[in-house]
Amino acid sequence: MSEDIWHAVDDFLDSLHPADRVLGEIRAGIRAGDLPDISVSFEQGRLLTVLAKAVTARTILEIGTLGGYSAVCLARALPSDGRLISLEIDASRGRFAERNLTTAGLSELVTVVVGPALETLPGIETQHPGGFDLIFIDADKETYPDYWRWSLRLAHPGTLIVADNVVRNGAVVNLDDHDPMVEGVREYLKLATTEPTVLTSVMQTVGAKGYDGLSVSIVVR
Repeated sequence: MSEDIWHAVDDFLDSLHPADRVLGEIRAGIRAGDLPDISVSFEQGRLLTVLAKAVTARTILEIGTLGGYSAVCLARALPSDGRLISLEIDASRGRFAERNLTTAGLSELVTVVVGPALETLPGIETQHPGGFDLIFIDADKETYPDYWRWSLRLAHPGTLIVADNVVRNGAVVNLDDHDPMVEGVREYLKLATTEPTVLTSVMQTVGAKGYDGLSVSIVVR
């Protein structure tokens, strides 16, 4: 089965929903601004909204903002007094995302924190002692194991921890592949599937974003 059919199915599924002008403009702006076109797909974004709604999330942490596409999807699930903290290493991308969040009418719900996540997370922990209801990880894959450890520190029973891009076109099964990104997600998956306080499901995905995978964990105690 070729990638052509993956794209065709994604296009068909997207067409079942009403047109989303805001997300379409964000995607176009990312491409026009020469940012990497690596945001979640439209259907994956809908899944983030569904997951956040399913756990009635009031507080969300996102590691990796880029253009704000997934931040919009997550923030749409929040109540009017909810909060999304999104961490972005690049200041120009952070400003771009903030503009997109303003256009989406979500700027009052979202704070973009600029700086290396491992440097900003200690302050986030201090400011949010109750932790977060949902944590979405979609940043530098080499650091995924550290993001996992931080996610556990910032979680409570019932917290969902979602990590994107964890199959890497199947490279995770090739133990001779020592690419730092592959090794990072491979270690993340070991941690997520052996941690006794969580229940984790890892699934392969295909579609407009190619062949990859998604890890979803829920903290059970």
